[in-house]
Parts: sequence; C-alpha cells; structure tokens
Amino acid sequence: MAERMRPISIFHFLAVLIALSTPFFAAQAAERRDVLVLGAAANRRVALVLGNSEYQNVPPLTNATSDARAMEKLLQGLDFEVVSGFNLTKAETQETIAHFAKEVRGADIALFFYAGHGLQVSNVNYLIPIDAVLEDETSLDFEAVQMNFILRQMSRETGVRLVFLDACRDNPLAEALSKAGSTEVSSGLAEMQIENGGAGTLVAFATGPKEVAYDGQGEHSPFSAALLAHLSEKNEPLTAIMTRVTKEVYTSTKGLQRPWVNLSLTDDIVLNRVDEQPEPAPKVAAAGPEAGPGSNSRTAAGTATGPAPDDAGQVALNMLRQRIPKIETEGPISFDMPIVFGDPQIDGKSIEELLQGRPLYPPVEGLDQSVWDNHCSTCHQWTKARLCEQAQNYDKIDVSIMRLEHPLGNRFKVALANWAHNGCK
Repeated sequence: MAERMRPISIFHFLAVLIALSTPFFAAQAAERRDVLVLGAAANRRVALVLGNSEYQNVPPLTNATSDARAMEKLLQGLDFEVVSGFNLTKAETQETIAHFAKEVRGADIALFFYAGHGLQVSNVNYLIPIDAVLEDETSLDFEAVQMNFILRQMSRETGVRLVFLDACRDNPLAEALSKAGSTEVSSGLAEMQIENGGAGTLVAFATGPKEVAYDGQGEHSPFSAALLAHLSEKNEPLTAIMTRVTKEVYTSTKGLQRPWVNLSLTDDIVLNRVDEQPEPAPKVAAAGPEAGPGSNSRTAAGTATGPAPDDAGQVALNMLRQRIPKIETEGPISFDMPIVFGDPQIDGKSIEELLQGRPLYPPVEGLDQSVWDNHCSTCHQWTKARLCEQAQNYDKIDVSIMRLEHPLGNRFKVALANWAHNGCK
C-alpha cells in the first residue's frame, strides 16, 4: 500500500535537520527551501493518496478509486514517495494516515489527494470511509475522518503543503445525517483555513464551497481528469496549472462545476522542472592531500562520516549535539542488560524488555490511544536485526537522535546508538 522511502544523502538530511531544528538557521532554511520548492531533483516529496468507491451502506461511486490509482501513478512519476490506500474502512484509514505521518516529516513538499465521499457539518470537513453508517452526528467522530486531522500530520517540519479534494460528490450519507437532526450538513465541503508556516499551502476543491461536484461518465471525474492532464506539465508553475484545470472543468461540465482554490504560497511551485539545455561536462577536481585523523565530522561513537562541513554547519552540528541527552549507564550496552537511562519510567530495563512493553508517547501526535498504546514489538514488528539497522543510523549520524521524539524517549535512542556501536550484541 505504500512505496518505500527513497534514500537521501547524509548531507541533504543534515542540511534539512539543522535548518528545521535551530532558530539560528531560519534564514538559511528559507533560502534552501526556495531552491527545493522550485522543482529541484534533490527535494523530498511525500504524498498520501486515498480513494473510496466501494461504499458498503450507500451506492458505490463510479470513478473515485480509478481517480486515486491514476494519481498515485502520476505522483510516482513526479518523484513522490506515495503512501496510498483504496476502499478503506475507518480503521484502515487511520492506519494509513499514521504511516503517512511518519514518512512526511521533514518533506519539502507534502501532498494529499482524496477521491470519494466527503461532507461538512457546521463548517467542519469530514472524509467518509467505506464502512460509515452515520446514523447521527455523534457517529461522525467514530466513523469519519476530520480533514483537519490530516492537515496536522502534513504540517510538521514540511515546506509546502498541497491538498486536492475530489470529495464534493453527491452523498446520500449527508442527507441521512441531516434527517437525523444534524444541523448544517452538506455534501459539499466547507472553506478551510490555511495555517502559516513553511513555504505555504494550496488547497484545491473539485468545486466551490458547499457545492456538489460530478463523478463523471468516463474513466475519471471531471476534476481528477483535468488534474491528471495538467499536473505534470513541464516547467509550469502550479498556479498556472490550476487555472487550466479550473477552465477545463468549467468547460467540460458546461458551467455547472467550477473548481475552487485557496492558496498562500511564498514561491512558485514547479512539480516537473526540466532543464531543456544540455548540461556542461562536469569538471574533474584535482586530487588533494589525504585527509588526516579528525578532519571529518564525528558520529555518536566518534567515527568519521564524510567531509567536514563548513564553519556555519559545524556550529549548527555542535549546537544540536549539545541537545542530545545523556544516559547514566557508562560503557558498552548489550541487548539484554539493564540500563540506567536517567528516566524513571524506563530505568533498570533492557532494550529487550522495553520492546515487550508499551510506548510512553504516541508515535504520531493526535492518534487515538487505542491505536498506539500497544506492545512496541507488535506495533513495529521489531526483530533484533531490524532494530539493529535503525540503531546503526543513530550511531552513524548522531544528530538524527534529535530529529523526532521516540515513543520511548530520546534517551532510548542514545542507548540504541551505543548498542549499535558495540556491534548490536
């Protein structure tokens, strides 16, 4: 259901991590983001694509799943890492969103596309899984997914957020909910507030607020068909593309449907930037003197990882390293030895024991406790070998310990780095 995360270079990771973690480098982060947003091949793009057609309690939609599958393929061609799901129940939808939330952190471009039923109640937008019944307004919290919940997951440490909602289709569940006494229910979606942050946000609806869009008679809905036709146009700003999409949908529906776009972007976004000029032959640098000991940046265990960064980068690295927590246990750590972390909630337990326990915090903010409060080994399907691979990352790039809060706390990451440096024994 999801593509594996594309590897990125150590120095790309460090540049993004430093910029996002240190206020001192806010200006440098903005400068770098300007380059990445403009379609450079090195930027990191992560998308969530959901499509629901096979509804269990109302007639199915004709095109929603085919719209989403085609969008998944198009985005993969635009170098997106795609987390996708089709015809999902509420539980499956939450699981897929949780996966996306983990992958999208630190992305330069975060994108969400949804095709299927949606509705708004009192100006709050909901996406409808295939198993929803919606007998009354109370059932919304248990059977539907708030759009704002997904936006929160897209807004953490990301540059640009792009949202495309083909979810304004005629929805029998909205009518049933209205008859049950819920107020201000509509199949059309409500206008959404755009939060500040990053390089901005674009939200595109298939039609205007509180209006109903068409599912279409062909393979795709009018809105999805127009997106698929234009989204990958070479060297075209996204704002110009959305103008073409709006015109095409308005024309194809004989004026009955007009897409609506709300945006707050600080730069032009080009999803398919192509350099049409031949690139000059690369220059071959003359060989320099062999680097001596200590000329490379250190890791958590004091080993070399590559060329030394410039002075500003070294300052930022040192600042991040000062924030890495310490653990009280000294010397090599093994898998089954008790560890004094300096945290009373996990002190005296081994790595092995902690994997059989429960996390202290949710891996993704906003998740229901029933989703994340399980045995760690069950949630992550951790084996000793898989955990060793993760721990080796902390050992090789020590500042990665500070990238995200671990469900068992960042002192647990420090212990993992020590364990990996000792050969994961």
